[in-house]
Amino acid sequence: MSYPIRILHLDDDVNDSELVKAELEADGLACTLRRAETKEEFLAVLQQGNVDLILSDFTLPLFNGGEALSLARETYPEVPFVFFTGTLTEETGVEALKTGATDYVLKNRPARLGQAVRRALREADAQRERKKTDERIQYLAYHDALTGLGNQVFFREHCSQMLATAERDSSPAGLILLNLNRFKDVTTALGRQYGDWLLQQVTARLRQAAPAGVGLARIGGDEFITFLSGDKATVVSLAQSLCHVLEDHPLRLGDLSLDVRCTIGLALFPEHGADPETLLQRAEVALTHAKATHVSSLCYDRTQERFTPDHLRLLGELTQAVTLGHLVLYHQPKISLKTARVVGVEALVRWRHPGRGLLSPEQFIPLAEKTGLVKPLTQWAIAEGLRALRAWLDQGLPLTLSLNISTACLLEEAFTDHVTALIESSGCPPASITLEVTESCLMADPARALACLSSLHRLKVRLAVDDFGTGYSSLAYLKDLPVDELKIDKSFTLNLIKNRKDAAVVRAATDLGHSLGLEVTAEGVEDQQTWHGLIAVGCDTAQGYLMGKPMPATDFSAWVRTPPYGAGS
Repeated sequence: MSYPIRILHLDDDVNDSELVKAELEADGLACTLRRAETKEEFLAVLQQGNVDLILSDFTLPLFNGGEALSLARETYPEVPFVFFTGTLTEETGVEALKTGATDYVLKNRPARLGQAVRRALREADAQRERKKTDERIQYLAYHDALTGLGNQVFFREHCSQMLATAERDSSPAGLILLNLNRFKDVTTALGRQYGDWLLQQVTARLRQAAPAGVGLARIGGDEFITFLSGDKATVVSLAQSLCHVLEDHPLRLGDLSLDVRCTIGLALFPEHGADPETLLQRAEVALTHAKATHVSSLCYDRTQERFTPDHLRLLGELTQAVTLGHLVLYHQPKISLKTARVVGVEALVRWRHPGRGLLSPEQFIPLAEKTGLVKPLTQWAIAEGLRALRAWLDQGLPLTLSLNISTACLLEEAFTDHVTALIESSGCPPASITLEVTESCLMADPARALACLSSLHRLKVRLAVDDFGTGYSSLAYLKDLPVDELKIDKSFTLNLIKNRKDAAVVRAATDLGHSLGLEVTAEGVEDQQTWHGLIAVGCDTAQGYLMGKPMPATDFSAWVRTPPYGAGS
């Protein structure tokens, strides 16, 4: 309520206006009155605005109070309307309230006017607050409170509308999903408030780059999305603009200057989907693949899919396979290149699927690694491998057992304790066990990986770096790892004889391993020329189909006693 109260008084008698002003001021209500007699005068004052209250006679020579009420409700419904008249009966007064009047006061009872005005203004204030609250609720239903951008509800409705238009017009469109790189590092190092400031500054930059009419939304902590009409070139161009506007200049967070990078996934209509949910899922797949391949943006391609509905079915069946005993270990022999004798085996998991037959690790381990299932699967493989090793040792076969360890297991705090308990219960010497980890596994969290490897090394367990040459580990880091063996990836070994570059890699890896005091094993040996080539470069041991394919433990027990590579030769 403003003071003085600005009143539009519709009355043909100037004395009544003076009476109104005197009554209100006597009641402690300061006011200004603008009087109107005709419809034209009434509308002119009303349209000027700045009216807190309308007081109106009901019957005028040139105008009608009922018509004035109707006009006021059409143009300014929030302004309270009180009849101050001598011609209303109780029946017509109630009817006036039903049609939108706030109150009515008879002129022969002017002392009641102040009370009616106060109540009308209070109700108007309350109504305005309710309206603000409703508008705020409506706004928050479709917008992100922190950035002011649309939220997921806004995105889905906006996207659905644009898809309907695109489908009707047979025109292309595209979805852009943007994720900030290392945003969590900012909130962890500086606090959530700095993260909020960063998101607000990012929002301002994205608004700057987005063309007029292109709706932006924030659908997650550090995920932004937009949907626009246009062909692939148009969508890619906007994606590049969004990247550039963030990366061209650092953002300021207090005294800090912060370089911001992002990753973008794109999905196109109609080739990648025809509804918001499908397009968003495809853009998320593209974004995930872009992060994995270290590029700033990618458009969806079905080859990027790792979790199709068929994969999800397989994952559910894998959960049961672990408990129902459908998993089995196969063992591939490891041969000394110096003696041509079996010195160990690598245990490899296979799945005897009741409907799909024998499945290799490539068909289900990636699924298990994306869930917590890889941990119980690994513990089962270690226990089963140790059981087989114990039997071979009891038969007088001096073998070592190699087992593959996933990133999730290596970074688990209790992993060393699990391994210790399994080894102790098996009765196998720790030195007869080799745990293999990949370069990418080591680099996922180098500090934690080093801590886990160090604790395993103290158990006297042997450690190997698997698939060497395919990852991103630095030599500076490698030299500090407590490992005993390097395994050269088969992608280099397979073309050892035919490709000079692959031969150079194998030779360099062998020399590197020996200079660090490590045993060097080559995988993927499939012919005699490769066998002799590895001997020539000084490699220590080898695995491959030339010597033996992975086989069940019972088959291996027979094979290991048979020449040319078995102990019986």
